[in-house]
Amino acid sequence: MKIVIEWAYKTPKGAQAIFRSDEMSAAQALMIAEDLERTGRVKSMTLTDEYDSTWMIKELKKYLKEIETEPHDVVVYFDGGFDRATNQSGLGCVIYYVQNGKSYRLRRNAFTTGLVSNNEAEYAALNLSIVELESLNVHHLPVRFIGDSQVVINQMNGEWPAYEKELSTWADRIEKKLKKLGITPEYEHVSRKENAEADRLATQALNGIEITGLIEVNGVKE
Repeated sequence: MKIVIEWAYKTPKGAQAIFRSDEMSAAQALMIAEDLERTGRVKSMTLTDEYDSTWMIKELKKYLKEIETEPHDVVVYFDGGFDRATNQSGLGCVIYYVQNGKSYRLRRNAFTTGLVSNNEAEYAALNLSIVELESLNVHHLPVRFIGDSQVVINQMNGEWPAYEKELSTWADRIEKKLKKLGITPEYEHVSRKENAEADRLATQALNGIEITGLIEVNGVKE
């Protein structure tokens, strides 16, 4: 979750001004908000998340304490590859998250057959990432899903219609699963270069190389 802080500052001589921060993580926002409050010069303060919900400092502190032991600050990269010559597909996903004060990266890929296009492989890769989120017990949180498929990102955003039956079926299945998990998705399109990790996993799956790994990393990838 991302937070923006807006506060009214008053100097000892009575001069006042309104300040607004950049978007930051909830944990960082809490630390800064508490520090500002300790100055005794903040007349009012508003903490607003990316869904325009406002938080009191004590509410944000309680929320962060509740989710500390569960995966949160989740960012997902996904990619699907399709070989027209063989009708085989490779799926890849990379999941970054924070748990118990530490940052982790989960990588997973899968080989599959029976899909009919690269777009369907992209949807299958997105679905694979959600299966992994369920295994991690990610629930009732906002999650960023990042991919290089304009079709999947724009259709899941509701910006493009899904006319093809196989794609609309995937979209419906994914939306139902996200709703069941209580996950609020945020979809973001990036270039293939920016999605290199997931792209490489999909290619490795097509080449028969299975990857499943979880490691601790230095910070969640933005």
